Amino acid sequence: MTLTRRSTLAVLGAASALTAAPARAAQAKAGPLRLWCRQPAKEWVEALPVGSGKLGAMIFGGVAAERLQLNEDTLWAGGPYEPINPEANGALPEIRRLINAGEYAKATELADAKFMGSPKRQMSYQTIGDLKLDFPGLGEAGADYVRDLDIDGALAATSFTAGGVRYLREVIGSAPDGVIAVRLTASKKGAISVDLTFASPLKSKPVSSVEGNHLVLAGANEPSQGIDAKLKFECRIDVRAKGGKVSGQSGVLSVKGADEVLLLITAATSYKRYDDVSGDPTALNKAKLAKLATKPWTELLAEHQADHRGLFRRVSVDFGRTRADLLPTDERIKQSPTTDDPSLAALYYQYGRYLLIACSRPGSQPANLQGVWNDKTFAPWGGKYTININTEMNYWPAEPTSLPELVEPLIALVKDISETGARMAKAMYGARGWVTHHNTDLWRATAPIDGAKFGVWPTGGAWLCKHVWDHYDYGRDQAYLERVYPLMKGSARFFLDTLVVDPKFGVLVTNPSISPENNHGYGSSIVAGPTMDQAIVRDLFENCLKAEAILGGDEDFVAELKTARDKLAPYKIGKDGQLQEWQEDWDADASDIHHRHVSHLYGLFPSDQISIDTTPKLAAAAKTTLVTRGDLSTGWAIAWRLNLWSRLGDGDHAHGILKLLLGPERTYPNMFDAHPPFQIDGNFGGTSGMTEMILQSRNARIYLLPALPSAWPTGHITGLRARGAVGVDVRWAGGRLSEAVLTAKAEGEHTVVHAGSTLKVALKKGQTARLVVRNGALVRA
Repeated sequence: MTLTRRSTLAVLGAASALTAAPARAAQAKAGPLRLWCRQPAKEWVEALPVGSGKLGAMIFGGVAAERLQLNEDTLWAGGPYEPINPEANGALPEIRRLINAGEYAKATELADAKFMGSPKRQMSYQTIGDLKLDFPGLGEAGADYVRDLDIDGALAATSFTAGGVRYLREVIGSAPDGVIAVRLTASKKGAISVDLTFASPLKSKPVSSVEGNHLVLAGANEPSQGIDAKLKFECRIDVRAKGGKVSGQSGVLSVKGADEVLLLITAATSYKRYDDVSGDPTALNKAKLAKLATKPWTELLAEHQADHRGLFRRVSVDFGRTRADLLPTDERIKQSPTTDDPSLAALYYQYGRYLLIACSRPGSQPANLQGVWNDKTFAPWGGKYTININTEMNYWPAEPTSLPELVEPLIALVKDISETGARMAKAMYGARGWVTHHNTDLWRATAPIDGAKFGVWPTGGAWLCKHVWDHYDYGRDQAYLERVYPLMKGSARFFLDTLVVDPKFGVLVTNPSISPENNHGYGSSIVAGPTMDQAIVRDLFENCLKAEAILGGDEDFVAELKTARDKLAPYKIGKDGQLQEWQEDWDADASDIHHRHVSHLYGLFPSDQISIDTTPKLAAAAKTTLVTRGDLSTGWAIAWRLNLWSRLGDGDHAHGILKLLLGPERTYPNMFDAHPPFQIDGNFGGTSGMTEMILQSRNARIYLLPALPSAWPTGHITGLRARGAVGVDVRWAGGRLSEAVLTAKAEGEHTVVHAGSTLKVALKKGQTARLVVRNGALVRA
C-alpha cells in the first residue's frame, strides 16, 4: 500500500499493530529522515556516523559503556615520498613492443619488474582510536531505549531510562566550529558520572594525559612500505560539567555527580600539504577550543544545524510511504528484499547526501574509500583514493543533488596531483603535462601500484578532469573555469604526447594500459587501447575544446586536440552483440564475464557518448553487455549498474537493482554500503542512480522521468540541478509527470524532453518556468 499525504497520519496511528508495546515511543518518532535502532551497536557497521568534514565519529550508543570511534582526515601512514621508478622510462618501449606482438604475459612481467612505483603500495588512511565513556553504577536500560541519527538535523542521539532516570546523549560533527560535540543530560540533577579514556590501536603507542579539564591523546602515525612515519597528531577534548566535580589522573578524566556534561572533541595532525608536515597540532587544537570557551551547546547546535540544513534541505525527496517505514532501520533493511518500502529508498538517497556533507567540505580532504570513517590502522584497500571508479563515484551525486561546494576538496586534490603527476609524466613517459594511475593517497603519489595487472592504467587523472569540467558545466562560473582549465589542459597534453598508433588498427591508443581490473583472457589484463581509455580521453579532449571556445586562446593546441580526437579508436560491437571492452573481440574469453567493473560502459555513464536516443545501436550493445555481466555484484558495482540501467531508460530493471543494493547483503545495519567490507562509494552511487531515474542532464538536454519505475507511481524530487546552471523540480502522480519547474541560475536556452515530447525553454537568470503535459505534449504553463 502506497501512502498519500492524506493517509500518512492514519498509518502512523496504526503503529502499534507493527511492533510490541515497549517500542511505541520510538515508533512515534519515526520519520523519513531518520535512522534508528532499538539496541546499541555491537559491530562497527552498526554504529552511526557524524562528521564535520575533517573529523568523523562513529557512535555505538552503549549504556554503561559508550564508544566513539574517531578519525581525522589527514591521519595517514608514512610521510612525503616520491614513488618514481627510475627504470620505468627505459622499459616503456619494450613493454609497448611486447603488447603489440601479443606477448601480454611477458609485457606484464616486465612492467612488474621495472615499470611500477617504488614502493609498490601506497599509504593507508588510519584511525585515531576510541574515546571511551564509562558510566559507573549505571544499570541496564529500559525498554524505551532508542539510538537514532536525524540526518536532517545532523544529530545522533541515544536515549533510555535506567534506575528511574531518563538519559539523553547527543552528538554532532560541526563544520562551522570544527569539532565533534557531545552533550550528556539526565532528568535528575547530579545523575551524570562518567570516566573518559582514550584507546588507540596505533603501534606508535600514543600517550594519553590530563591537562586541567582537557583529556589529550598525542602521538605519531605509523610507517608503511618503507616510508617513515612523519606525522604528529593530537586529539584533545575539552570537558565542561554543570554541577558535580571534574578530576583527572593517569590518562583518565572523571566527572562525578554532574547535571550536564559537554565534550568538545578536536583533532589535528602536523600535515599542511602533501610535501609539508611542519604543522603544530597542539597549537591548532588549543586555538580552536579557546575560541569556543564560552560557546554553549545551544549555539553550537544551532549554528551546526543551520550550516548543515543550508546544504541538506536544498533537495526534497518522496517516493511514497508504506507501513514498513515505521520499523527500525536495521529491520527495514533485513526485510527490504521482500517488502514494499519506497521510503527506504528515499532515506538511502538522502543518507548519501548526508554522508557527503559530513565527509567532504571546503578545506577538508576529499571523501576516500570510507568517506572519513575508518576504525583500522590499515584500512581495506588502504582507504585510499581509488580513481579507476571509486573516488569518482563518491562525487557523482554532488552536482545534480545541489551540493557543488562539496566538490572543492576533489578539485584541490586534482591540483595537487597535477604537480606530482607532472614529475611522474616526465620521468616515466618523457611527456609533457601530468599523469595519475589508478590510486593516489594523502601524499599525492601518482605512480602505478599494486601490480601491473591492476595499476598500469594512465587515465585516472583524465577521469578526474571530467569532474573539474562538470563543476563548471553545472554552475557556469567562467572565473572558476579560468582557474582550473590549466589542470585539464595539462592532462590533455600528456595524452597528446603518449598516445601511439595501434599497428593493427591504425588508430591512436593508450599503451600500455588495462581495462580496470579485468583479465582479458590472453595472459593478463595489460593491453593497448581499452575501450574505457578511449572514451575518457575523448571526453577530456572534447571538454578542453569546449573550454577553449569559452575562454579563447590557443589555436595550435585546439588543432592538435582535434587531430588526435579524430584518430581515437572508435567503439566496436562484438560478435555477440556486446560493446567490446578491448580493441579485439575478447569479451567472451575474459577470465570473469561477470566482472564487477563495467569499465567499457563509461561512455553510457557517467559520460553521454552513448545513449538510447543519439547512438541506439551502441546503447543496445551496452545493454547486451550488462545482461551478460549480471546485476548482483559488489555494492559499488551494483550502484554503477543502477546508473547504467537508468541511462538505458529501464526504470523497473533499475529498481530491481536498487532492491539488491538496499538488501542486507549489500547494506549494513547503519546503511553503510557493503562491498563487502564497507566502501562508501556504493552509497553515493545509489543516490546518483536514483537521481538518474528521475532526471538526466546529458547530450545538451534535460530528461524528465526517463526511468521512472512502476514501484514509485507518485512522488517528487525538488531542488535538483541540470547542466547549464538550472534548477529542476520534478513531481509526478499515477506514473505520469505532474509538473516540472525550471529555475535559471544563469541565462540560457534548455531543451527539455519527456516521453518523446521535446520543448525548448529560454530563461534569463532568476527566471522560472513551469512545465506540464497537455494532450501528450510538454508545454510551458
